Amino acid sequence: MSTISIIFTALFYISLFIFIVGVGRKIHQFWTTPVPLKIPTAPTPLTQTGVVFKMIREVTLFESLFRSNKWIWLFGFLFHFGLLLVLVRHLRYFIPGDLPEVFLLIQPFKYAAFAMVIGLSGLLIRRIAVERIRYISAPSDYLMLLMLIIIGVSGMIMTFTSNHTDIVMVKNFASGLIVFNWSDLPTEVHFLVHLFLVFVLLAIFPISKLLHVPGIFFSPTLNQVDNARSKRHISSWALKQEKEQVTKLEQTIGKDD
Repeated sequence: MSTISIIFTALFYISLFIFIVGVGRKIHQFWTTPVPLKIPTAPTPLTQTGVVFKMIREVTLFESLFRSNKWIWLFGFLFHFGLLLVLVRHLRYFIPGDLPEVFLLIQPFKYAAFAMVIGLSGLLIRRIAVERIRYISAPSDYLMLLMLIIIGVSGMIMTFTSNHTDIVMVKNFASGLIVFNWSDLPTEVHFLVHLFLVFVLLAIFPISKLLHVPGIFFSPTLNQVDNARSKRHISSWALKQEKEQVTKLEQTIGKDD
């Protein structure tokens, strides 16, 4: 293996380790954070089934964003939907051996890169042009959008221009990472930039605003049933304390008797 291939192989495992540990730690934190109040955002379903369907609509269609701002919804939906299709298409690189014929059907997914980049560009322009958004934007917000745009554009260069990358080498390298059968990777600059930024994205995911991906499922404003008038809401930590206090009270009464 070449030196550059060894470096990128090591970067993959390091960034993947940081991603898995970091996201796992944050999910555990989200899961164990007390929610002492009922704070669902209206209109909220009155049943758990309704909450599930509401969450599905929120995750797939960005329902609340659509109601709030149609333009932001359009750019956000283009980006997320395009990214999803691009990621599905990229699965072909990580499957060892011959690909199932179903992957021939997702070949048109490569055009989703245009939707992804258009959506990201719109979100970036919004941060620059809208004063109230620019006021609350941190440098990391711009850098994250720029990094995603560069990832998308560099991928489009490899797909839609004459600067094609050796797909066989890419597949051998990517699938080799999964089965620990390492091989050399292409050395074109645009490919290395594309791959390096993807690894950086994986590594910073647990400490960035991209954590809204798993975090949305733990948002009490979305995942709570609107039953505060019919059922008392007690967090698990408060219920435990309440049981301990009842036990101490019973023990005290028993001693007095």
